[in-house]
Amino acid sequence: MNRVLIIDDDKELCALMKKCVEQENLSALVAHGGMEGLRLAHDNKDTCSLIILDVMMPDLDGFQVLQKIREISNIPVLMLTAKSDEEDKVSGLRLGADDYLTKPFSINELMARVNSLIRRFTALNPASAVETDCLKLKDMVIDKENRIVSVRNIPVDLTSKEFDLLFFLASNKGRVFTKKQIYTQVWEEEYAFDDNNIMSFISKLRKKIEPDPEHPFYILTVRGVGYRFNKEA
Repeated sequence: MNRVLIIDDDKELCALMKKCVEQENLSALVAHGGMEGLRLAHDNKDTCSLIILDVMMPDLDGFQVLQKIREISNIPVLMLTAKSDEEDKVSGLRLGADDYLTKPFSINELMARVNSLIRRFTALNPASAVETDCLKLKDMVIDKENRIVSVRNIPVDLTSKEFDLLFFLASNKGRVFTKKQIYTQVWEEEYAFDDNNIMSFISKLRKKIEPDPEHPFYILTVRGVGYRFNKEA
């Protein structure tokens, strides 16, 4: 799963951006200051796909943070500022920012830029994409490129949608999804199935991948909510 690091001292804005990022099937880390942001950027330099970085922060401003980040990573950086001064934008771009957004901004515009930068970064880093497309789990390997699944080195015959469903859940280990969220993400259209159809797909998939379908290990039911893939897998 793509991960976004948000560095901004505005806690309410951070909470809003984190919520919007997670609704796009991305994970999010949040830092409320430049020093904390640098630490998280360093610790997660191999797993982050984007950094959203505010310019005006009390302990260490965004330009200083950006300079330090560029010493360790080429991860895309989207800078946020309350200023519309062209000089600030030029300074950030010269230091290595990939895009700029002036506050106040619309959430739709923010997420459009976030998704665009992540797509560009993934396309220019094929090694990362290949690694993401092959999931190695406990007793299970999911090869997205070749659409092959094996459990304990034994190939599992899945339908196209069963594979898509399994890969989606496994790519988001530990995260709970409602039936509606699963349908819109896997079928990529407006929710039209009733809950029984989603349950039927889950049941068929469990029979093919679970050692004991009656007591599933991989795909777990969260009562009253939906399903999650076991984070221990």
